[in-house]
Amino acid sequence: MTDDLDTTDRALLNRLQDDLPLDPRPFAALGQELDLTEAEVLARISRLRDTGYLTRFGPFYDAAALGGAFCLCAMEVPEDRYAAVTEQVNAHSEVAHNYARDHRLNMWFVMATESAEGIQATARRIEAETGLQVLLFPKEREFFIGFRVAA
Repeated sequence: MTDDLDTTDRALLNRLQDDLPLDPRPFAALGQELDLTEAEVLARISRLRDTGYLTRFGPFYDAAALGGAFCLCAMEVPEDRYAAVTEQVNAHSEVAHNYARDHRLNMWFVMATESAEGIQATARRIEAETGLQVLLFPKEREFFIGFRVAA
């Protein structure tokens, strides 16, 4: 799959992992850095999303800093129901992302809500819909690991 990326695509993907320029036209500023026009930056981002190289592009909000709550959650989902349960879980706007693990607790996801009570309420709704227990792992302390993936 990575054979489809040219040098400019790789530079753009690497650059997008940092903060965007604080500028009224951040994609034009990125274009200047990468010797592209604003339109070329936007077209490349669109193509990278369409082809799956870029799966999520948007801001990351710290729900707790904004007065809300977030929580890491896990479920033990029977393999024959995994796709259906994934759809049910992901249908909740409170679910930020969802990923599979090779473990008894094979579905993990993050929830963000306006309050701690919202976490509990959403978890209970998911349990009622799926018939499966949602385990909650609230943050006890924060670590910044600066995760980046080189393209």
